[in-house]
Amino acid sequence: MDMIDNIQSFIRPELLVLVPVLLILGAFLKHTQAVPDKLIPAILGLVGVVVAGLSVFANSPLGTAGDWLTASLTAFVQGVLCAGAAVYVNQIVKQKNKSE
Repeated sequence: MDMIDNIQSFIRPELLVLVPVLLILGAFLKHTQAVPDKLIPAILGLVGVVVAGLSVFANSPLGTAGDWLTASLTAFVQGVLCAGAAVYVNQIVKQKNKSE
């Protein structure tokens, strides 16, 4: 199983588009130099959770407290996974292009 299959097995299909969006956001933050590099993964995580939350809450039945809790946990996990995938892909590209 390759990297793409691994990512697709954990991240909801409708949220896969968030991975390249977060990659682009991370590259933008890196090039602006307004944000310290060590904060970029945390910012991507926060943005990932917020955007995943918007998607999950918009597409989930929210009738009971359990539904809200499930949607919240799903949004958090999917946002973190998307941000993690974006950072992971970024690091794979960096390490591949790095000469030792």
